[in-house]
Amino acid sequence: KQFGTLIGTFQALQHRAAHLWCEIEVTASAVLHAGRKLDEDPENATMAVSLAKARATSTAQLAVQEGVQMHGGIGMTDAFDIGFYMKRARVGAEWLGDYGYHANQVAKHRGF
Repeated sequence: KQFGTLIGTFQALQHRAAHLWCEIEVTASAVLHAGRKLDEDPENATMAVSLAKARATSTAQLAVQEGVQMHGGIGMTDAFDIGFYMKRARVGAEWLGDYGYHANQVAKHRGF
C-alpha cells in the first residue's frame, strides 16, 4: 500500500508491469526457439542460443530494476526477496557470456 491505496491500482505501475510482461513473453519465445533449434539442428543453433541469452539477460535485469523501483528503497533490504533476485540476475548476466558477448555473436552471424 502507498497513500492508503494498493500500489497495483496506480496506472503508471500498471504500464510498467505490462511492459515487463511483454518483455518476458518475447524472451520466453526466444528461449523456446533456441531449444527447438538445439533439438532440430544443433550445429546451426548458435545464433538462436546467443539471441536467447542476450534477451534473457536484459529482461532479467529489467525485471529486477522495475521490482526495486516498485518496492522503493525497502526493496533492497532483506525484508523483501527482490534484492536477492537482483544479485542473482547480476550473476546470471555474466555467466556463460554477458549481453555484449552474445549481441556480438548475433551480429557476426548476420554479417556485421
